[in-house]
Amino acid sequence: MAAWAERLAGVRGVLLDISGVLYDSGSGGGTAIAGSVEAVARLKRSPLKVRFCTNESQKSRRELVGLLQRLGFDISEEEVTAPAPATCQILKERGLRPHLLVHDGVRSEFDDINMSNPNCVVIADAGESFSYENMNRAFQVLMELENPVLISLGKGRYYKETSGLMLDVGGYMKALEYACGIEAEVVGKPSPEFFKSALQAIGVEAHQAIMIGDDIVGDVGGAQQCGMRALQVRTGKFSPMD
Repeated sequence: MAAWAERLAGVRGVLLDISGVLYDSGSGGGTAIAGSVEAVARLKRSPLKVRFCTNESQKSRRELVGLLQRLGFDISEEEVTAPAPATCQILKERGLRPHLLVHDGVRSEFDDINMSNPNCVVIADAGESFSYENMNRAFQVLMELENPVLISLGKGRYYKETSGLMLDVGGYMKALEYACGIEAEVVGKPSPEFFKSALQAIGVEAHQAIMIGDDIVGDVGGAQQCGMRALQVRTGKFSPMD
């Protein structure tokens, strides 16, 4: 216990990943991971500030929060940092008009965005929409631009559903990078700006916060690069090889 007290000394805030940490997605909405509802409740009763920090890009923030509430979690939309709303802010600030290669479940996040005559591509975990036809169309849009811009909502390799491991957006992002000879701009973990926005929302400095996630690269590695401490749970995509 003394070792843990030393490791957690000075912690004022906690960033929590969602998928693989609080619940596993899947048919019927998914299931809460054993003990996670109670763990969140205990954190919220503590003096610590709590922020949910997710790369979820198959559901809108509203849909995700509604699902978690039905599973018993004490959570609101205002407590969640997610890549789709952050991407919309970037698009507006830079006057970008996206061609979307995203899941139907997250399209509503882009309702206020001008998508005529695209001058960039936004890619997310599109699931079944990752067909050759759709990937090729995104490739064509990028190749037609003088200064191609590819924005990816995360760069995860895979994630866990109740039915098993599922391929994430990272592989498709890398395919477009290779084909077009460009580098994607990542909005989401492990982007430092993404972590910083979550920390700003709770008014905590990086050295005062700890990230809890199941992804050794996106959650743990990304947080550590920002000056945060991090814990990896043994649920979700955790592997002993990590």
